[in-house]
Amino acid sequence: MKRAAILLLAAALMPGALQARPGQVVWRFDNLEHIGGLTPLVLGEPRVVDTPIGAAIAFDGLDDAIYLDRHPLAGAARFTAEAIFRPDGGAFEQRWMHLASHDPGDQTRMLFEIRVVGNSWYLDTFVKGPGYAQALIDPARLHSIGRWYHVAQTFDGTTYRSYVDGVLEGEARVAFRPQGPGRTSVGVRYSRVSFFHGAVRMARFSREALAPSQFRMVRK
Repeated sequence: MKRAAILLLAAALMPGALQARPGQVVWRFDNLEHIGGLTPLVLGEPRVVDTPIGAAIAFDGLDDAIYLDRHPLAGAARFTAEAIFRPDGGAFEQRWMHLASHDPGDQTRMLFEIRVVGNSWYLDTFVKGPGYAQALIDPARLHSIGRWYHVAQTFDGTTYRSYVDGVLEGEARVAFRPQGPGRTSVGVRYSRVSFFHGAVRMARFSREALAPSQFRMVRK
């Protein structure tokens, strides 16, 4: 990992960065006992590992996952979901964060996925609910595996957007409606397929559409 990228992420993780403000939820993936005040359900053998930007949870891409008993953006009419993660290659399709409402008939959800191509990956974000279903994905926007990234998806009341390291990757107008309470899977699709090979350090969920300058990832 390049020194400049390490410094960028270290600045993002300093006190005051990615901290919870009113209406926000912050999850730090630095242990397997309590995350954001919740007790995770652990599948397989995900590991807490030391990294240049702090402790993170590593997933093997085979059967490792955790489940948290909360949809952190339930009820939000506008939102930002951010995360710091490291993809390490593996299968083509990997879903590493899945926020699911308790309505299996409609499968209301929002998620982060990646597609792995050789030593690169590209982002896939998706929101689905009554009257809307929108993916943001661009196979031409490739990024190297094996390093840390900040990713985000936002909705400002009309437009859904996705970002990698603060750079816009895709956008579309969506007739989004707030999602209901539910649960979150990390390291796998909620239905326990499409396991993730890599690590997750932190996530932050806001009930507003943040600008990239507010992602706390642009400080040198």
